[in-house]
This record gives sequence, structure tokens and C-alpha cells, in this order.
Amino acid sequence: MWWHGSTKMKSGEEETIDSLGQTNSRGCGSENMPVSASLKTALSRQHPEYMLLKPSGSDGKKSLHGSAVCLDQEYPELAGQVLDINGKKRLTADPDRYKQHGFHFNADNCIACHACESACSEKNGLPSHLAFRTVGTIEGGSYPDVTRINISMACNHCEDPVCLKGCPTRAYTKYLEYGAVLQDPDICFGCGYCTWVCPYNAPQLNPVEGQVEKCNMCVDRLEVGLKPACVTACLGNALEFGVIEDIPSGRQEAKLEIPGFPDPEISRPNIRFQQTRALPDDFRHVDADPIRYKRDQNGSKGFSVKPLDKAKKAHWGLNQLRSREDPLVFFTLATQLVVGAFLLIFISPFLSDTLGGVLTVEQHPVAMAVGLLGLVVLQTSALVSSTLHLGKPQYFYRALYNFRHSWVSREIAAVGAFYNLFFAYALVTVFPMITSWLPEAYPEILTQVLGFGATIMGPVGLYCMYRCYRINARPFWDHWHSGGAFFSSALILGSLSIGLIFGIAEFILGNSPARTLSTMAFPLLVGMLLQGGALLSHQHDMTARGEEAAVSLGLMVGKYGKTYFARWISWAILVVVALIYAGFGLEGGLSLSIWGGISSLALVHEVIGRALFYIMVVPTTTPGGIFWKNQSFQTQALQSGLADFPQVGVIKDHG
Repeated sequence: MWWHGSTKMKSGEEETIDSLGQTNSRGCGSENMPVSASLKTALSRQHPEYMLLKPSGSDGKKSLHGSAVCLDQEYPELAGQVLDINGKKRLTADPDRYKQHGFHFNADNCIACHACESACSEKNGLPSHLAFRTVGTIEGGSYPDVTRINISMACNHCEDPVCLKGCPTRAYTKYLEYGAVLQDPDICFGCGYCTWVCPYNAPQLNPVEGQVEKCNMCVDRLEVGLKPACVTACLGNALEFGVIEDIPSGRQEAKLEIPGFPDPEISRPNIRFQQTRALPDDFRHVDADPIRYKRDQNGSKGFSVKPLDKAKKAHWGLNQLRSREDPLVFFTLATQLVVGAFLLIFISPFLSDTLGGVLTVEQHPVAMAVGLLGLVVLQTSALVSSTLHLGKPQYFYRALYNFRHSWVSREIAAVGAFYNLFFAYALVTVFPMITSWLPEAYPEILTQVLGFGATIMGPVGLYCMYRCYRINARPFWDHWHSGGAFFSSALILGSLSIGLIFGIAEFILGNSPARTLSTMAFPLLVGMLLQGGALLSHQHDMTARGEEAAVSLGLMVGKYGKTYFARWISWAILVVVALIYAGFGLEGGLSLSIWGGISSLALVHEVIGRALFYIMVVPTTTPGGIFWKNQSFQTQALQSGLADFPQVGVIKDHG
């Protein structure tokens, strides 16, 4: 997590005071001399007092999260190094350089003038569709007594930055200097996973550049004794900045959360709040998010997230099933189909005498070749599709950089290992001449080693895939249902595809496909029952958990209610047909035709289910405004042509 080296910022971003020179850096508990008079004089001569960092009195303190404020006491071996910003090395005279810094936001003072946003955008040279700091709004009460809370939010430079752990490319760094969490867009390849795991929507995906960018705490300004640009621009004195546990002058509170701010336990953010005005019992977003905040009656916490109280009239929502995650819909389903199908091909001869020699290359060389090579092509297409989700697909190999912390890196490594083992297994099985030069027993040994290796790595890859979605900031996914959905898809799609391929092969040879289809009906039935149990458990737990999970449940039974109900009907049909095949079997061409029909039904069932999996998730986030971070406005701008004007801040491939 801790890393020292250089950080890059956009051209023209760095503030410089060349006349100050450089002095030795000092740590929290040092006995060094105070900041030099020349430094203070030079700063005060060029900048007004309110722009200057104030000295801290928090040596040795613990933060409200229980961590040390003095970072060099925790990591003394890293202190005293030079922070390289855009190739310029500095050691400042700031005695607080190795203390955790953060923002203090006074919600009572914010008037939503958006000066902080403008200053941040100007300082960082941001395009209109990107903002490191945004001001969102929630409203409560009823006319004429309406209360509005504005929340100015950027990166909170957390003590436990989940973006850093989740990023597969190691584009994030937690620095000892000021405790800043910095991100290098040049390393980022635009997967957007950090935007999923961040509870506060701080990292911003720039689809034009194909990379994520975010607030950098203005460390270049801090290095010369100045506060961040957003703080100095604040008209209402709502934003302050300094050593995290120093309460700014004129403030009385330093709370960890206010209404509209997600659970601070997820990543221990370095932001403190003041909010002293009396509040109504209910708030809601002014953006399109179907979220409201209701005061807890048990007093355990201030406000909880609740869905909007609207009539739960079910709709289809089919025209809204498409999303930026469409490549992941194909990647996950295709990978799960390939893993499930391969496991059935490789394991079935060891487990069942019923199939005899059906799933063997000796009995069906053409079917085996079509099956294995078809699965290889499908898995290759799936891996290519996964790169289409990237902003910079040419750097796909960077996904392996953070194997130590990131489940995304582990997923790619495990799926990649499965792909290579399975590919090699398919080649030596379909084209035995490849290994004909080996001694007599060796080709069979090699085939079995490759097969068992792929048998191990396939489920491992699916498990890593599942772990990628156990995200605290996305409660809809943070449930074992995600794993149940992935493994059930492998059983359902794998059994149906293998049954279809080898059932047709048996029929062509004049044999009955009944025993092949009856045997494949068992893993199909297990997959359907696993999926049904996961869905029921998920629906129950979303109700019990509340918060954003309950909001997703509202979307499930409302906006997409008819589609969700239709999936249960298709589920019931598939279960009944699987029971018929498993218990009684069907003979002849009719059996094969019905199997082909339920295969098509299952494919539609799974594709729609996976699309719903991605679009029904409601992340923890801070509220948006009427225009910025408002999905309804962005949709309207795209439909009406407003998006053609760059100053609107909505780009046409927004997703």
C-alpha cells in the first residue's frame, strides 16, 4: 500500500514558488526547528492567509477510526524521502508533512455555489464531462418548511483505500506524504473496477481518454504550504483542510457521517463533518436515484437508506437492459458455459457408467472435436470481449499487476490458466498426432494432467470471478447469491450444450439420445435448484438488510418486475423439463427437439438474468444534483441533442 516515488499531474497543474527553495523534511515527533521565517514570509507575501496551511497540534493523536495520525511513526523507514511531482523533487519544511490530512465539511454553510467544483476543474484542466469534486443535494420536510443539505465531495483519501486494493493495475498509491491516495491515469487501463468498490463515487471514469482519474489532494499545492484549490475557493467557508483530527477554527463538530454519506466503516475515509441544524425525519435525492434517508427510531445511527415510497407497479424495462457492462455479460456467461461444459466432458466418464463411451473421442470423434474446439473459440471470444470493457484494451496484460490484493487480477490469472490448460487439452485430444512422438504412455498422461489442471483451475476461476463482486459498496452483489448465479450458470449452460452436441451425434449414428440427455438433465436440475435457492435467499436478505439492497429490490419488483417474474416462469419450465428427462427420459427426435427448445429458453433466461444482475445494482454513493451525476438528465440530454454541446458535460457514449 505504501509507495514512494513520483506522481504525475496534468500539464500546467503544479503550483510553484521557486524562491522558497528546499529544506529538510521533518516528522511528527521530531525536535527540529519550526518552519523557517523566510518560508512564512514568502507564502504570506504571495497568498492571503486563508489559503495557507495551518500548523497542527495533533502529534501522537489517534484518528476517530483508531489509526495513527502521524504516519511516519507507523512507517519510519519511509519518512524523509523526496516526493517527485512531474519530475521536480522537493522536501518541504512542513512539520505536518507525514501526518494524515483530510477535509472538513460544514454542511450548515454550503450554499451549493459550486465554486469548489469550478476551482478544482480549472486547476486540474478537466473537461466538462469530468469532475473530481461535485456538490450533490438532498431535500427533506414539506412546504413551507423544506430543508436542503448540500454535500461537497471528492476523494476522501481513506485509511483503508478499497480502490487501491481493488485496482488490478496498481495505479493507486497511498503516500506517506499527507496520507494522500494518488492514482496514475497512465497506468490505468480503464476497467472501472475502482469506481465499483469506492463507496463515495470518487474515482471518475473518463470514457474519452479510456482511463480513471480522481482528486489528488492538490499535493503539489500542499508541498508549497497551500491548501487545496477547492478549499480556497469555497465562498461559504464550508470546506476546510488540514491534519485530519484538527477541528478548524470556528467549528464545533467533527463527525464521521451526515445524511447522504455512506457507511464510513467500509474504507475509513479522511473527512469530518459538521451539521448542527435541526433536520426533518426524511430526505430524498434531487437526482433520479430512487433513494431516501429516514431517521432511525432506535437511535443506533442517524439516518438509514430506504427506497422511495412509490407504488410497486411492475414493468418490463426491456428497453433499459443494455449497459456499459454488456461485454461482461457475455464474458461471464461464456466463461461459465465453457467451464461447465468442459467439466462434464472430462469428469462424466469417471463418474457414470450410464454414459458408457458416449462422451469419448473414440465413440464420437467429430462431436468431441466440434465440442472442444467450439468451446475454445467461445472462450477465446469471451476473453477478447472482456478487453472491450477496458478503456485501453491494448494494455490488457496489466490486469495481472496486483495479484496480491485484487480479486480482478486473481480472476484473470485463474481464468487465463484454465484457458491455456483447456486449450492444450483440446488440441492433444482432437489432434493426437501432436503428441505421437512421445513414448507410448506419455500422451495419455499428458492429456490427463492437462485435463485435471483445467478441472481445478476452472472452478477456481469462477470463484475468483464471484469474489470480484463481493463489494461492500454494492450491497445487491455482496451476497452469496452472486456465486450461486455464476456456478448455476455453469451447470445449466454446460449441461444443455453438451447434451445438445452429443445427443445430436447419437441421433445421427442411429442411437437414441435418451441416455445422454437424461444424464445431462441431472446437472441441469442441480443448477436450476441452486439458482432458485440463491434467488430466494437473495430476495429475503435484501429485505432484511435494507439500505441500498432494499432499493435494488424495489427496482427488481417494480421497474423490472414483469421481466423478473417472467424469469421465474422460465425457471419453473426448465425445472419441470429437467425432472421429466431425469426421471423418465424421452426417446427419438422429439426428445432432441424439446432439448433444443429448452436450450434456447435457458440461454435467453440466463442472458436476461445476467443483464439484470448488472443494471439493478444500486451502489453506495453521495447524492448528485439536478444536472451533474443525474442519470435522468444525462438520458434526456442524449435523447434531445443537448449532449451535442460539450459544455453540457454529457458525452454520447455515456453509459
